Amino acid sequence: MRTDDATFDRLVEPLRRELHAHCYRLLGSAHDADDALQDALLRAWRGMDRFEGRSSMRTWLYTIVTRTCLDIAAARGKRALPMDLGPSSERGVLEDAPATEVAWLGPYPDAPDARYERREAIELAFVAAMQHLPGNQRAALVLFDVLGFSAAEIASTMDTSVAAVNSALQRARAIVAEKVPAAEKLEDGRTREIAADFASALERGDADALVALLTKDVTWSMPPLRRWYSGIEAVTGFAVAVPLGRCPSWRTEVLTANGQPAVACYLGESTDAVHRAWSLNVLSLREDRIREITSFLDVDLFARFGLPTEKA
Repeated sequence: MRTDDATFDRLVEPLRRELHAHCYRLLGSAHDADDALQDALLRAWRGMDRFEGRSSMRTWLYTIVTRTCLDIAAARGKRALPMDLGPSSERGVLEDAPATEVAWLGPYPDAPDARYERREAIELAFVAAMQHLPGNQRAALVLFDVLGFSAAEIASTMDTSVAAVNSALQRARAIVAEKVPAAEKLEDGRTREIAADFASALERGDADALVALLTKDVTWSMPPLRRWYSGIEAVTGFAVAVPLGRCPSWRTEVLTANGQPAVACYLGESTDAVHRAWSLNVLSLREDRIREITSFLDVDLFARFGLPTEKA
């Protein structure tokens, strides 16, 4: 007898958030994660009568969701950040057209439920590194290191051997270790304070205060723009020329994205004008300084993060 919708929803609902986060890790896009989860749950609902209970409901759903994500990843290709596409710019560029042909990596609203997750496994650098892995390595690493599945369970999920899973894990860990910088964890209150200081410096147009928050090797990128900046001199030049120079007035809101401090920015034509949604800036920290600013210039993100699109 086919499972009815209400029963299926009751079984799936406690797992929905972590399954969505799993999709995001594998695909690098909250929008793609929406599509993948919807498709996977439809597959699961249609196949519910064949669920024999030899594994847990969670394991069975992860199998379907993982396979669905790998199919989508193979069809759509990997997501990118500007530094994946070319070298950094030495000087601030005043005019830079969006690269609409690129599938850009996107941010994720806050950290998922920590019951099965580690916060660092949703951070932007980790998800970006995932995009450099083949699908089998991507899935093996997340399932084993993040979610705690055994190599045997992963082999069953991916329809391969335990030896192949262990080999994929070894290769994936080497690539991720190279691409994800080690970072000392700060208390949440301190990370929010750093984000608030960044927001305040931007609103006041205070270049000295903003630069004082940055590491010497800081980077600043702005997908969907290809241009990005690396090093304190280049980033300072860009900050002074563009956000602190050409942009008349900012309003900000501090929040979190990818389990990291973030700042939503609203741009106005003057201090007393309506300020409209402009960018969502995810801040990656090293100790108590900002080592990376990723400014997502996508107004549609504001609704996903539960933010208004205008500020007075």
